[in-house]
Amino acid sequence: MEYRFIPDLRAEITPPADGILSRTLHNDDQLKVVLFGFAPGEELSEHTAASPAILHVLDGEVSLTLGKDAHRVRAGAWVWMPPQLPHSVKAHTAAVLVLVLIKTGRP
Repeated sequence: MEYRFIPDLRAEITPPADGILSRTLHNDDQLKVVLFGFAPGEELSEHTAASPAILHVLDGEVSLTLGKDAHRVRAGAWVWMPPQLPHSVKAHTAAVLVLVLIKTGRP
C-alpha cells in the first residue's frame, strides 16, 4: 500500500503576489485534495460542489460565506460542507487553504 506524507502543508505552496494558485496534492476515486494560495484581496465567487467537502484554513485571514452565513476567520478554521451548499472565499491577507472533496459521497 502506497501513501503520501507531507510534514507541513503550508510549505507546499506560497501565496502569489496576485491571483490564486492551486495545487492538487491527491486525486483518486474517493478523494481530491487541493491546496490553495490566495493573494490578499482575491476571492472565489459563490459556487457549489457536487460532493461533500472539507475546507481548512491553514494560514491567513479570510471571509467564508456558507449558504446565507458569513464568517471572518483565521488559520485553524475548519468547515464541512454538504453537496450543493453555495459558498465563497475572500482573502483579507495572504492565505493558504486546503480543500478535500469527498467523491464517495456523491449522489
